Amino acid sequence: MDVDSDTAAAAERVLHAALGTVDLLSIFVGDRLGWYRSLAHEGPATAAQLAERTATHPRYAREWLEQQAVTGLLAVHRDGSAEDRMFALPDGMAEVLTDEHSLNYLAPFARLFGATGPALPRLLDAYRTGGGVSWDELGDDAREGQADGNRPWYEHRLADALAGVPALDALLRGSGTRILDIGCGAGWSAIALARAYPEARVHGVDIDAPSVRMALRNAVTTGVAQRCEFTLADAAQLPEGSYDIAFAFECVHDMPRPVEVLAAVRRALAPGAPLVVMDEAVAEEFTPDGDELERLMYGFSLFVCLPDGMSSPPSAGTGTVMRQQTLRDYAFAAGFTSVEVLPIADFGFWRFYRLG
Repeated sequence: MDVDSDTAAAAERVLHAALGTVDLLSIFVGDRLGWYRSLAHEGPATAAQLAERTATHPRYAREWLEQQAVTGLLAVHRDGSAEDRMFALPDGMAEVLTDEHSLNYLAPFARLFGATGPALPRLLDAYRTGGGVSWDELGDDAREGQADGNRPWYEHRLADALAGVPALDALLRGSGTRILDIGCGAGWSAIALARAYPEARVHGVDIDAPSVRMALRNAVTTGVAQRCEFTLADAAQLPEGSYDIAFAFECVHDMPRPVEVLAAVRRALAPGAPLVVMDEAVAEEFTPDGDELERLMYGFSLFVCLPDGMSSPPSAGTGTVMRQQTLRDYAFAAGFTSVEVLPIADFGFWRFYRLG
């Protein structure tokens, strides 16, 4: 074994990770300060112009613009002195970093991971003691990053995905169908359901007050407030037998007590009504050297989802990387008798299940 080459490869791996971290943090800065949006909507700019447009300091704007050009995220349209350089955001990068309706919109990733920065001391303490750090402690950057990252998939793909499962689609199309969206967050999943099934009534429920407020605003903005209501409530407060179908979009792995919540949802459903769970499409078993999806989901789990789940003891401590068997165990313990993987493919990072 060539120790020197192994060491060099390890050092290169860590260096590339450092470079990626710098890029992600700089994307967080450009997103939060409106620099990307200004370049996308108002056109190329010098540092002074960008600073004036966004009410920021020109010296910091210049350093960020130059870093972005050096790392290849921005283009230089006119070179010259530091004051004269004109920087532009290429069209492809503009879609990825500023188009909140695009399936390629990835700026929310930077927002989510950026939110963990101020929380790192609390995360270290949680790792030592078994405590946690909640979504509420991570704040709006994490909350909005999660919502904005998922929104395009609900807007563009959810209706077609459900239409491809005839039995579910028929149930959802029934006049007056009562739909429950548990853990609805900012409401984009419930809003997509209301748009896709105009004869249905959608009820979104979440335990996070700021998320519910966002959902209420989003329902008004999108024109579905008459058919889509949102409530700040725990699943245990749901009335029994009130819904014809329920959904849990990317939230079961966050739940401190998933069996209790799933059991409450089952009681809230009419007899024989299904619960559809959308959660991460991770591998069935743990294996070293996982693919990019596994690597990303473990990242979310370490810094966001597992600490959130652990913040409300007693906790199952599921984490983002919820294997299929784990969900099956939770479902059966909650009283469901079947768990089926639905034939929905090419839906981002996620897999759909039908619990009956």
